[in-house]
Amino acid sequence: MIFGYIRVSTKEQNTDRQKEAIIDYCKKNNLTIDRIFEEKASGKDFNREVYQSLKTATLRKGDTLIIKELDRLGRNMEQIKDEWRELEKRGIDIISIDQPMASTKDKSDIDKVIVSNLVFELFSYFAQKERDKIKDRQAEGIAIAKVKGIYKGRKPIKRDNFEAVYNSWKKGEIKAVVAMKMLDMSKTTFYRKVKEHEADT
Repeated sequence: MIFGYIRVSTKEQNTDRQKEAIIDYCKKNNLTIDRIFEEKASGKDFNREVYQSLKTATLRKGDTLIIKELDRLGRNMEQIKDEWRELEKRGIDIISIDQPMASTKDKSDIDKVIVSNLVFELFSYFAQKERDKIKDRQAEGIAIAKVKGIYKGRKPIKRDNFEAVYNSWKKGEIKAVVAMKMLDMSKTTFYRKVKEHEADT
């Protein structure tokens, strides 16, 4: 059987581009796709409900998984490589439309190992180069801003109504999640501010 997997990171993003690419690929290659799994979730790891359902309850030996590009599986190249090899060991073929060299379908076992190793090393290299480039740009921007005297670093978060909201939360009048929304703070920031506030009082 042939399955497609589509992922976007946020609910606001659209999956149509990926779906059209998979359908077009199947038409051009005379493949009949049985089902396309769609998911709107972060690619930080593989603990995603739809992907795990596809992997554990649907995919079987001899099946084919089609994705538009490698980063639809995830954003960490090392994690993708491990996942890729796990699927390979289970006898599942993988097609990456935008990176055909990485695809395992219709390749011998030795070809799969050699090609996937080369491809993943290349992608890891380019991904790291891109991260380094972004860091360099950020550092250059900060350096220029400092010279101009306009860079002040990160400003500490201030909330004029923190104490009032904090008191309501401590009294049990509101839940923590409500307090966070009222203060426009993330969970981490909220509890950090609580700790700082309690240390000062």
